[in-house]
Amino acid sequence: MSAPRPTAPTTWVLTDGKVGMENQCLGLAQALGVTPVVKRVAIRLPWRALPPPLWWNALAAPGPGGDALTPPWPNLLIATGRQTVALSIAIRRASRGATFTVQIQDPAVPPSRFDLVVAPEHDRLTGANVVATKGALHGVTERRLAEAAERFRARLAALPRPLVAVLIGGSNGRYRLDRDAVSRLAQALRHVAESEGAGLVVTPSRRTGDDNLTALRDGLSGLAAEIWDGTGENPYLGYLALADAVVVTCDSVNMVCEACATGKPVHVFMLEGGSTKFRHFHESFAASGLTRPFRDRIERWAYAPPRETERVAGIIRERLGWGRKAAAMPGQGN
Repeated sequence: MSAPRPTAPTTWVLTDGKVGMENQCLGLAQALGVTPVVKRVAIRLPWRALPPPLWWNALAAPGPGGDALTPPWPNLLIATGRQTVALSIAIRRASRGATFTVQIQDPAVPPSRFDLVVAPEHDRLTGANVVATKGALHGVTERRLAEAAERFRARLAALPRPLVAVLIGGSNGRYRLDRDAVSRLAQALRHVAESEGAGLVVTPSRRTGDDNLTALRDGLSGLAAEIWDGTGENPYLGYLALADAVVVTCDSVNMVCEACATGKPVHVFMLEGGSTKFRHFHESFAASGLTRPFRDRIERWAYAPPRETERVAGIIRERLGWGRKAAAMPGQGN
């Protein structure tokens, strides 16, 4: 018989430290109203080289480069990423079912091994305990956008309108951002700035690369543009909050979903490459009226922003018997 779940909303977020993945977990915790303990694991050999079903004694897999996973186990575990799959299953087993496990994204093992699996529609995953979401979970909310707008309003006040936020990712296992792509993007943005009198606010990612960033700066020279140089407070939310439209590269599901949380026109700039899952994702968002391709102009349209993180939080609260929001408890857990 399973041990009764404790009433205190102790929560862990479990990841391998990848920012985009961790932000999905943190966004869900935020929607639940809990302050989680973040556990970042560094998996050692031989486990790191094995698929999750072959991880014997999985709780011994985290190495000294990450956080320890020891009892008391949390009431709620929110995890994502391949390196956390076997660990989530092991924690659920070690807690004798007292830990409610939520695995974000397709775990590539039977969903029944968790209490809830949250996977985007383009993963095409089904199951009695699977919640399919339109895109990725995130923490971009109306409140956070409003707060960011106040912090950055004066800084961006001199830039002309319409103001276009440009979110740039980089090469990954599916897409390639190279000098040619940067040149095409810069040329299209220059056309928008010159033909529409638009201002530009540009934020690169860790994957953009110094050479690409230099090429972008050269391509946008002389325009009314701010390109974040990586110093000071990250203006990402401020750019989203104050922009009239958004241009985002296609390589990041997270960035597209966060941009669409604003309800503003979101144009997707396509790169060389892709995959079946990415194609399904982009086709779904375009068909739903959330995004349009970016060429060399800004269009205007309206849509209802997806609120998938809040929807999933509501399902979890119902399953756990929590009220609308659990009380935030800084430093809870271990």
